[in-house]
Amino acid sequence: MSASSSRKITRILGAELDKLVTLPLVWRTLMATFILNVVLAAAFTSAGPQGAAGTQSILNIGLASMGYLQAGFIILGILATCSEYTGGQIRTTLTTIPWRGFQLSMKLLALAIVTIPMAFIMAASGVLYAFMMIRDTAFVIEIDAMIKTLAGATGYLTLTTLLSAAIGALLRRTTPALVVLLGHYFIVSPLLRDFLPRIKNVFPDTAGYYMYMPPTPNEINILTPMQGTGILMLWTLIFITVAIVFYRKRDA
Repeated sequence: MSASSSRKITRILGAELDKLVTLPLVWRTLMATFILNVVLAAAFTSAGPQGAAGTQSILNIGLASMGYLQAGFIILGILATCSEYTGGQIRTTLTTIPWRGFQLSMKLLALAIVTIPMAFIMAASGVLYAFMMIRDTAFVIEIDAMIKTLAGATGYLTLTTLLSAAIGALLRRTTPALVVLLGHYFIVSPLLRDFLPRIKNVFPDTAGYYMYMPPTPNEINILTPMQGTGILMLWTLIFITVAIVFYRKRDA
């Protein structure tokens, strides 16, 4: 890569990071998501089995809120790519940065840079709360298992955010993107898992579940964490590729 290309990419990435971190809705969404996660972690810990013990019980209870926590990161991804269309700022962006493929790619990279630490903090906060509440009954804390699980949860939330951002870039409007994604994750996918259990693991949310939550002993058609990661990553890359192709070809 030439020095000029490297500087161009660095400038675009810096510009996209600046836009993202100065967008008030981003931080409001993250703050609301964090508060919701703490409230849900407290609720799930209180409702958990009184005799819970060991690392796995702590992780199961601490990450029980992930199904709701993902909604905040879906909204985050959509806001990252749809916010510029609201007031027509996208025209200014494309005038300043005419390299559309680079621009959207750097926007997604900037989003990942912001999302990874936030996702880790939120996933870890639920586990930490569960540990503090039931640590008296937890005889052994397996650090390796905890790190792997938190890494999987962080990866799941990050990939979900990027997938949502790609769909937001395709639809270009916040409300339709929210309806499509929240409808899929909270209505369509749960129904399809019940009616079509044999193919449930091809859905991004179901496959991603195995990145951080080990299956129950009697569960069938299970995936390994690597398989779950691969399927969710494939979905994300497909939608990012399609989003970039359409972004380059159509008018702002």
